[in-house]
Amino acid sequence: MTIVETVRGQVDSADLGTTLMHEHVFVLTADVQLNQWDGWDEEGRVAEAVKKLTELKNIGVDTIVDPTVIGLGRYLPRIQRINEQVDINIVPATGIYTYNDVPFYFYYRGPALDPSAPDPMVDLFVKDVTEGIAGTGVKAAFLKCAIDHQGLTPGVERVMRAVAGAHRQTGVPITVHTHPGSQQGLVVRRVLGEEGVDLTRVVLGHSGDSTDADHLAELADAGFILGMDRFGIDLILDFESRVGIVAELCRRGYAGSMVLSQDASCYIDWLDPAMLPLALPRWTYTHIHTDVLPALRAAGVSDADIDTMLVANPRRYFENVGAY
Repeated sequence: MTIVETVRGQVDSADLGTTLMHEHVFVLTADVQLNQWDGWDEEGRVAEAVKKLTELKNIGVDTIVDPTVIGLGRYLPRIQRINEQVDINIVPATGIYTYNDVPFYFYYRGPALDPSAPDPMVDLFVKDVTEGIAGTGVKAAFLKCAIDHQGLTPGVERVMRAVAGAHRQTGVPITVHTHPGSQQGLVVRRVLGEEGVDLTRVVLGHSGDSTDADHLAELADAGFILGMDRFGIDLILDFESRVGIVAELCRRGYAGSMVLSQDASCYIDWLDPAMLPLALPRWTYTHIHTDVLPALRAAGVSDADIDTMLVANPRRYFENVGAY
């Protein structure tokens, strides 16, 4: 038995069930939400989240893995309120989301001023895993960092190496936001490899933004789990292409190296909510079950492979733990 930390407490990894490996409850620009002129409708947003997550549970999803960390407006007390009203596992993360610099809080602390000093980010991440996040008692079950088309900036590298250090101390797995169009997964392989990270414990998020099957197979062969996790974001890659690359990798025998998700949220303030249904009408929590799975089956993907991507691989990710 392997214990997995969730917002509601510990669950057995065997009880994770059908799992979407990259979904958010809220993605917020915290300072803007606190200062915007028309305010933040706390009760309305909480009620909307409860409704959407209940719909997701009713369609057959047991667990969502939520990589909302510093830089994305993480606030666990709100998520706790929501999860009290919905019978679904929400797996929380720790880490920092940036494509460029570290947050100013860390900019002049630790190795930024003294290269020999320990990085306070590592201590924060480890505390979130071992003691809980910001006094809530909710422990993070995995680590999150990011690299996008800007590449390995000094800030991105510092966060990535801090995540690797916290991973080595705690054993909890890692998810990395990547940009497959510029093949940033290769950079992740180098940096995490230098830190001694076992790449089988790492999800390369947003791998499904690429149709380069040979490149993705190379990353899977290196040990990574590929996050085919932006179904519904059809402006980056269209629906048929997203389905097609998963089907092709399954045909090549890589179902055991993929997880599925949508990178959706109950509310994201990066986009005008009035425009979102028009620009991305299928970017919802239920898109995989209503549209993607039938399309995958039509493309020749077996139910066994679908079960592997939605149940077995997420379970293995959370069972492959232990400091080293």
